[in-house]
Amino acid sequence: MATKFVIIGGGPAGNAAATHAARLGAEVTIVERDVIGGAAHLWDCIPSKTMIATGGAMSFTRRIGGMGLEKQDVEVDIEALTERIDDIKGRLGRNTTRLLESQNVRMIAGSARLLDAHRIEVTTPTSVEVLQADAILVATGSRPRIPDWCHPDGERILTTRDCYPPKEFPTSITVVGSGVTGVEFVHMFSSFGAAVTLVVSRQQVLPNKDPEVAAVLEDDFLQRGVRLLKGARATSIERIGGEVVVSCDDGRIVRSSHAVLAIGSVANTDGLGLEAAGVDVDGGYVTINRHCQSNISHIYAAGDVSGKLPLSSVASMQGRKVAEHVMGLSKVSHRHLDYDKAASAIFTEPEIADVGLAETEAFAEGRKIRVTKVPFSATAKALINNDSRGFVKIVSDPATGVVLGGSIVGRHAAELISVIALAVTAHLKVSDIVESLLVHPALSEALAEAAE
Repeated sequence: MATKFVIIGGGPAGNAAATHAARLGAEVTIVERDVIGGAAHLWDCIPSKTMIATGGAMSFTRRIGGMGLEKQDVEVDIEALTERIDDIKGRLGRNTTRLLESQNVRMIAGSARLLDAHRIEVTTPTSVEVLQADAILVATGSRPRIPDWCHPDGERILTTRDCYPPKEFPTSITVVGSGVTGVEFVHMFSSFGAAVTLVVSRQQVLPNKDPEVAAVLEDDFLQRGVRLLKGARATSIERIGGEVVVSCDDGRIVRSSHAVLAIGSVANTDGLGLEAAGVDVDGGYVTINRHCQSNISHIYAAGDVSGKLPLSSVASMQGRKVAEHVMGLSKVSHRHLDYDKAASAIFTEPEIADVGLAETEAFAEGRKIRVTKVPFSATAKALINNDSRGFVKIVSDPATGVVLGGSIVGRHAAELISVIALAVTAHLKVSDIVESLLVHPALSEALAEAAE
């Protein structure tokens, strides 16, 4: 008899688990209350990156004077941009649905609640159904964190989900939060011509990233005219007259036409009935082991609710690993997911990407490493592109030459990091990169030079 596998949440983790488990012979049901494809993925990630791409194109037109062309001034067409975002989301959503249908995955549009460790109550607009499951995956994602001192209205005081696109493009905007999401919003809105202020609670943007990486981004922000309020923590955001006023704990006040809150997210575990099933939760996140199992062995968690790296790529791989474990493949050939080797990217301009061991982390641990760095200004293709910002940095073991990590700041960093990510995952040596016959002229040549 086929394993009955019920998945709560149809985002990257749920979809990957469903398709893989179905191929392995499971009887799979997905319950999704919002949209197949995932709310965070289709309402946050894809729209934001679409807008960033449009903003990047606008920024590029302002630089074409350095490529032998006349400078161009372009304006954003908010209606056309909205249609473009909706079209991309629609295509991706339909593709995901068709894939699930092709694997005979049952999809239910509704809300799910665990009644106990094996029964799930599913409520739709027209019915209530109880599903029996041999294995359960909780993959319900997350939502923007909203503190008590902020009351978003969706018009001038915005959460991240109110920005794709906003109802009107701001003439000025204050971004609260200097993490990954916050700096992407700074890049996006400044590209569209808004006067941007970034409230930075620490002394550098991207406080968890390499200081050299943050410095390149800060320099770009300053060149764009972005105002950086360092060492300031927002304590209130309110509309006063025709302005949005952001007050900080050090007494500084910022006035702008709009403000966007980008201070993290919270897990969507409320009302799931996890307590009834006996599942341990820490701060709203399900505690998991290396198989993504909760303390109840047949109940798994993946994606943002697992409290691991909040990346779609990680969620998808978690989903795949869960499917393998549910279907017994972990007892044979099965590689555990190593979160320390997950590549990540920030879609600012220039792009930022990293993977593996960071230089600052190694020094904090007292670990001996070899660090090599090459600026893109030494690469022919960067000069041809009229964009030589940034660098490639590779961290390796000085004794063995094995690649331990790396950072890239510059054009197409999100694509280029794949080479270093493969090297880290496969335990390749710097000599393996050096001896690869790469294309010339190409930005990837900086990888070989940095590995020299």
